[in-house]
Amino acid sequence: MPLFLILLGIIQFGFIFNTYVTMTNAARDAARMGTIYVYDREGGLTKDLNDYNRNESIRNSVLTSMNMLGKTAPHFSTSSTWTRSGDTFTSGDLIVTYTLPSGVTDTDSRVGQELKVKATYHQDLVIPLISTFLPKDAGGRMQLTGEVTMVIN
Repeated sequence: MPLFLILLGIIQFGFIFNTYVTMTNAARDAARMGTIYVYDREGGLTKDLNDYNRNESIRNSVLTSMNMLGKTAPHFSTSSTWTRSGDTFTSGDLIVTYTLPSGVTDTDSRVGQELKVKATYHQDLVIPLISTFLPKDAGGRMQLTGEVTMVIN
């Protein structure tokens, strides 16, 4: 019996570790995509439209990089609708934040600003006995977050 519980614990932590690594890589890929986004000044796009397009490329990159993880609610929810609060944009479980470091001039293209991508996945805990010892959200799932900060080129 104790050996069986250890085996179940190893299986559950394997699922958790896989999700953690996948979400960290997805956030890294998305942040990289956001840093190389080419600001379209010539096309007549405003700063807000360029931010929206950059955020959409970030969202698409996260979803692509999630591989076999569930990409819909209740595991990961996002849409093409962005809620803005200052320089922080939120779309469900995806948060994109732009930060202007000291000494960097604020421009519409956001070159030199820091871009932070935070993606939260809600992992099912499939082993009931093991899940009683792990933190859970209101839906009974464990929140695993990938968060990466890069500088926009």
